Amino acid sequence: MPKPRGRHFFANPGPTNIPDSVLRAMDRGSIDFNDSEFVEVYEEAYAGLKRVLRTQQHVFMANASGHGAWESSIANLFSPGDSILVVESGFFSDEWAAMGRAFGLNVQMLPADWRHGAYIADMHAALAADTEHRIKGLCVVQNETSTGMSIPLPAVRQAIDAAKHPALLLVDTISSLGSLEFRMDDWGIDCVVGGSQKGLMLPTGMSFTAVSEKAFAAHQHARLPRFYFDWTMMSKRAHRSFIGTIPTSVFYGLRESIRLLEEEGLDNVIARHTRLAEATRRAVQTWASANDGPQFFCNNPERYSNSVTTVLMPEGRSSDPLRKTIRERFNVSLGGGLTKLSGRVFRIGHLGDLNEPMLLGTLGAVEMGLRIEGIPHGRGGVDAAMAYLAGD
Repeated sequence: MPKPRGRHFFANPGPTNIPDSVLRAMDRGSIDFNDSEFVEVYEEAYAGLKRVLRTQQHVFMANASGHGAWESSIANLFSPGDSILVVESGFFSDEWAAMGRAFGLNVQMLPADWRHGAYIADMHAALAADTEHRIKGLCVVQNETSTGMSIPLPAVRQAIDAAKHPALLLVDTISSLGSLEFRMDDWGIDCVVGGSQKGLMLPTGMSFTAVSEKAFAAHQHARLPRFYFDWTMMSKRAHRSFIGTIPTSVFYGLRESIRLLEEEGLDNVIARHTRLAEATRRAVQTWASANDGPQFFCNNPERYSNSVTTVLMPEGRSSDPLRKTIRERFNVSLGGGLTKLSGRVFRIGHLGDLNEPMLLGTLGAVEMGLRIEGIPHGRGGVDAAMAYLAGD
């Protein structure tokens, strides 16, 4: 089959589309990262990232994907044998927990149905029962990309406070920062894990941890081995980050991506993601109206993600042929299922550099793909999305 013409519609939940102006900003030759020209760019980008995080706390950056930021959070905050409580939400919560076990931590999982999400009351109960305060950290993925589910962080903070527990609150914002509401300082987050390739609209490869004073104090006593991600070493560097060479071109891109976010206004960015997510859900709800049609994987409307919608295929039908047809016929790329959801779901990313026509093109390709593959579905999903976006 010949390659389809036209621009590729990348509707994966990560990495995401990179704006043209960000690509142009990064299109430059090498520069000494101690050069005054670059230092100015770095400082602007660094300050801008803190504004997006809504924090006045420490921020440490590294050449790594989000997994590197996970490792940084674990290695810098805990000692061998420490206990952490990880809230189960999907593939990525399980991966974070697996990393903790690899570092010799006692990882307790707060079990939850991947389709519904954990109950805040269960978090409170688990912490309240830990009267000896053995749990040193509570790890939460704000937006679980594999399942299309979010967790309300202010309620998590309230649960910790109500239990009068001193555990650090660690939050993965990899698929939520710059897309969903996030306020590090106001919500009492102790350690934020983030990456460049989603809401920040950059290539994969730069990650960061934002760290409260409470967490940095705990870091001083943590005894897990670390070097490349060591916050103490980073704090003594002129750039307050990076053990080794700094990826200079990324910071030209980061400065531009933050300019775009702030030009639109962070509140407006979040409102846009909310609007596009709801349009996507209107389409899925219409497709699901048919007997044996595709369904929302997350079946808890209070936890629907505003950056990715995960769609469960009808029983006995794999999502892989559908995604292949949509990719080859219409040049639209969707996300697939991860681990135990492989072949069972497809994921529509609606985060980052995205507007209404781009989303409608993706939804139209999905609806055509459902028809071509003979998958039962209610007709008119795109019409429902358009009606919502047009304000009908």
